[in-house]
Amino acid sequence: MKRREFIALLSSAAVLPRAARAQKSAMPMIGFLSSRTSEQAGYVVAAFRKGLEEAGYVEGRNVTIEFRFADGQNDRLPELAADLVRRQVAVIVAGGTSGPAKQATTTIPIVFTTGSDPVEAGLVKSVNQPEGNITGATFFSGALIGKQLELLREIAPKAGNIGLLINPKSPAAELQTKDALTATLAVGLQLDVFRASTESELETPFATLVRLPNAALLVGVDPFFDSRPDQFATLAARYRVPTVYNLREFVVAGGLMSYGASITDTYRQAGVYAGRILKGSKPSELPIQFPTRFELVINLKAGKALGLSVPPLLLARADEVIE
Repeated sequence: MKRREFIALLSSAAVLPRAARAQKSAMPMIGFLSSRTSEQAGYVVAAFRKGLEEAGYVEGRNVTIEFRFADGQNDRLPELAADLVRRQVAVIVAGGTSGPAKQATTTIPIVFTTGSDPVEAGLVKSVNQPEGNITGATFFSGALIGKQLELLREIAPKAGNIGLLINPKSPAAELQTKDALTATLAVGLQLDVFRASTESELETPFATLVRLPNAALLVGVDPFFDSRPDQFATLAARYRVPTVYNLREFVVAGGLMSYGASITDTYRQAGVYAGRILKGSKPSELPIQFPTRFELVINLKAGKALGLSVPPLLLARADEVIE
């Protein structure tokens, strides 16, 4: 063997193990997009990681996760989604933020979580066979306004003037308003619809309802609202307006009561779907997942501050009571 050929052979032998090691160490990357702060998202991220593990993926072992949090500033979401696309992530998990992710890419698979009907919201055309690059799970709390009103009347039986807060920019706003009108008319109550899409507008429903006798508020489903539980709890306490939400985190922050699907189950399912996509499944092959469990959470301290006595039967039905 000539000297030049021998040196080339040695060089290739040295390079091949390095290339093999590099290929072995390369891990798929998931982009996680959320309107929340990293602190607020802690418990849903934990549920998402649990779902990933069920699908066979553990962060740092065989998958990496790039997190992008908008910190409650939804106008940042399009750029954060675009950044994940530039990073060439294998999957984008959009926690309540599927619109910006969908606009950012038509090729990278997207797994969403949403509180809206994904068909009504225009995310997918069919729940059984989603088209294109998007699928996900919904906690679909928007369809529960009638039940939330029923629970509100149990904890605040004198409530006669009911407010509904929606985000007019949400595709689910019209459906939520329709559901609330149907529910209040069925029991002969007055409904006032309030609209807010900025922080400065959030105080209006509380400041208006406090001037009405026996008023209460239902807060609609929207990522903009969901990322501000502390602000809602503060406003409800300041104006002494009994308020019902769809997510547990509002009650943990000091709100009165929530009723809705388990958001942790929804994020766990998103983790399972992200793992299945990494293994080769297409989003169009994964039907939209709907909730199977619903949670009633009550804050006794908030109730006492509002002068409300929580009925024992209602307490017995609660999945969690915060004291």
